[in-house]
Amino acid sequence: MLIAEKDRQKIRDRFSEMVSPVTLRFFESSLNCPGCPQTRRLLEELAGLSDLISLEVYNLYTEEEKARELGVERVPAIAVLGGNGTDYGIRFFGIPAGYEFTTLIEAILMVSRGDSGLKPATRAKLAALDQDVTLNVFVTPTCPYCPAAVRLAHQFAFESPHIRGHMIEATEFPDWANRFEVYGVPKTVINDLESIEGAVPEEVLLDQVMAAVQA
Repeated sequence: MLIAEKDRQKIRDRFSEMVSPVTLRFFESSLNCPGCPQTRRLLEELAGLSDLISLEVYNLYTEEEKARELGVERVPAIAVLGGNGTDYGIRFFGIPAGYEFTTLIEAILMVSRGDSGLKPATRAKLAALDQDVTLNVFVTPTCPYCPAAVRLAHQFAFESPHIRGHMIEATEFPDWANRFEVYGVPKTVINDLESIEGAVPEEVLLDQVMAAVQA
């Protein structure tokens, strides 16, 4: 059991706030994915704590079309979807362990409630966005500042169909982290070009996103 019994009731209480169903689409592989079995067990336990959460499991290589639909090329990977399969661009690459476990719970609640929680001014600017943006947020499970950065990227993704917000566990994907010179976390990489280090307010991330699409 990965989720301690003392934590299960707390999570059930949080999930009592859910409004609409949520689907967790998990991609795994039996090849070169030591984190896949643990991630799958974690999701199975989590989905068992609410009737409004459904878990779908796919193999990255034998079900390539499903993976391609969601832009998944690495595993373990989780997409948090609406119950009807609506894709909000919310992803977790790597096991959402440590501090990031709460980020997964927050993403589930946000999708279920249908509200990003962003400020009206931020929502208005994101509504006008007409170019695609990918926010890759590199984290580690022991980083207490990382969840805020990941959650903000997920909020932006939920608010705009042009944005994807990815949590990337840096130690599970060292090649990915090395590519973007991730020496400290959280580090948010925007469209593989610009980057922000640390957890920043939504106004700062918004400015960086708008600057990236205007570059």
